[in-house]
Amino acid sequence: MRYINTLLKYKSLLFILFLITGLAFTTKTNAQYEIEEVIVEGKILHSDKVLALKTPVPIINVPQSLSIFTEKNLKNQGLREISDIVKYTPGVNSSQGEGHRDSVVFRGVRSTADFFLDGLRDDVQYYRSFYNIEQVEILRGPNALLFGRGGTGGIINRVTKKAELGSKFGSVDFAFDSFGASDITLDYNVNTNSDSAFRFMMHVDSLENHRDHYDGDRLGINPTYTRKLSDKTTIDLSYEYIDHERFIDRGIPTINGRPDRSLKDVVFGGADVNTTTVEASIFRGNLTHEISDTSKAIFTIQSSDFEKMYRNYYASGYDETLVTMDGYFDPTERQNLIISSNFVNELQIGNAVHTILVGAEMIDTENENFRYNTFWSTTSDDNEIFNITRPMNFGINSAGVITTNDFAADLNNQTTSDIEVTSLYIQDQIDLSERWKFMIGGRVDNFDITVVDIKAGSSQSRDDSEFSPRGGIIFKARENMSLYWSYSESFLPRSGEQYKKLDANAARLDPDVFENSEFGLKWDISDALSMTLSKFDSKQVRASYDNETGESAEIRGTEIDGLELEIKGKVHEKLYVAFGYSNLNGETSSGGKPRELPGHTLSLWAMYDLSDNFGYALGVTQQGESNIKDNNSALVLPGYSRIDFAAFYNLSSDVTVRLNVENLMDKLYFPHSHSTHQASVGEPLNARLSITKKF
Repeated sequence: MRYINTLLKYKSLLFILFLITGLAFTTKTNAQYEIEEVIVEGKILHSDKVLALKTPVPIINVPQSLSIFTEKNLKNQGLREISDIVKYTPGVNSSQGEGHRDSVVFRGVRSTADFFLDGLRDDVQYYRSFYNIEQVEILRGPNALLFGRGGTGGIINRVTKKAELGSKFGSVDFAFDSFGASDITLDYNVNTNSDSAFRFMMHVDSLENHRDHYDGDRLGINPTYTRKLSDKTTIDLSYEYIDHERFIDRGIPTINGRPDRSLKDVVFGGADVNTTTVEASIFRGNLTHEISDTSKAIFTIQSSDFEKMYRNYYASGYDETLVTMDGYFDPTERQNLIISSNFVNELQIGNAVHTILVGAEMIDTENENFRYNTFWSTTSDDNEIFNITRPMNFGINSAGVITTNDFAADLNNQTTSDIEVTSLYIQDQIDLSERWKFMIGGRVDNFDITVVDIKAGSSQSRDDSEFSPRGGIIFKARENMSLYWSYSESFLPRSGEQYKKLDANAARLDPDVFENSEFGLKWDISDALSMTLSKFDSKQVRASYDNETGESAEIRGTEIDGLELEIKGKVHEKLYVAFGYSNLNGETSSGGKPRELPGHTLSLWAMYDLSDNFGYALGVTQQGESNIKDNNSALVLPGYSRIDFAAFYNLSSDVTVRLNVENLMDKLYFPHSHSTHQASVGEPLNARLSITKKF
């Protein structure tokens, strides 16, 4: 009933959506240029999917840095989570996410919400899996034109597998590692008749790692159905069920400004306390209509229902002998409804060829959140001091007194949030000649949020209408080489990424605006090898409020600039290389260095085929040191290097065996830290054996 009321409430926007789609169905063009159908191999985005860029443009003609990981990349490199992927992506690094969610730092901007599924927002906090994923796309720089609010440093888009017409195939993947973890994945596609197909995907994970207490289970089920309604019209339907549970590890304390290496084996969490769960149902429907050889209309609807919980203890203080423990219990329920429509049309005006994208989107979100503090019986507050033991004993405090915690005794806050977003956008990619191309566009978002603080008995609302421009110039020095400049903006409302809080002060302030300019070079060295080099400058503009004058003003926020280099593809027919390097610099509004901004990152993945059936690979990832907190150069996360190894063998045409060895040199390292005393301990040497059987 709620969704029906929402549809009625947005009937004017729905009229616009259907008008766009209707115009698309009736528009004709005299253009002689066909939209090219290309293949997904990491170099060119193919045009029959709802991909991040939404238009069928070769990467060499896109004035923006981006990276693509195909399903083959994910399997060969043993990349199983978002944090694994960003290790091999220039300009991007991972954050801890408090041990219960994907958290990524895009060009110095941390985000837990800039994730998308088939181009639609996927902002709930959880760990995403790849069992049903065809490829992963990482776009760097503000991306509000295509994705709306957020995306201030970049976005990650996962492209799901669809049922394939005219094919019958299947595969089973089974894997286990030296920690004791195991997983199995099933993928089966069958034709139901000549114009429809059904695909079923499922995975089951049993999680283990090197840390005490760590375990977990993940289940994902995703049936999809594709039907060709006519020669020009196709509908894709998908339902996904997710059920995850895992231990939360918040890491170890720091001493003298760095992680205390002597505590690398101690887990500062309760075996039966530190837990996160997520259960979700996600329905997606996608209607694609090819109006002509040069135009296409897409209408998409996604409905999702998430129940998320995380509960944990973590270290908040440490004096080299005793540790102060804090914690909280945080259940959240969120329902999302997203309706999106876009129309792509290629036409010729004079000597110029225009690829025009017009779109509209409506998002309705309801979010309910509780936050309970720990409440220790011995202190009657949320902190208690303990001796350090392995395992930690949270039943007796450092004075030897029995203590207990009650998560239901201290309600920190309880809020409900209602978010309504309507968006219209247009983009024109113009081929003026063989050498000069332009891209220009903009998006208007109306972001309306109401947060009710049930505990305080108050309510705050904020309604923002923001215009986000995007533009770019491309000069094709050669057919296989382009130079580009681009400018883009994005905004982030003061309610934050997860909509949990909006106090009176925040409700008076305009959103933060992020601006990015970028120069770059793209070079297709060969048909199978490409290079991207980019130099960017990004800055945040914040609104402040003067209580004395009652006026607002813009102030400078964090500024980031950097250099990124990526080379990816086959050097020759037997050697595949993926190399990435970034050099990043930043300054906060206080003049210090931002947190989680490593001076440089470097990655190399080199895979060599000794024969048609056997190959091996070597991977290197390196990250420079970074601040754990803003403006605090004395609190540092050390830089590190890690070496990985992999080997692949085809036992037959339908059976492949892979061995992936992580941290080959068994180095102790700390990939990220959420705060002063929460530095994550990187995984030691670990070997994973996987077997894929096709049928």
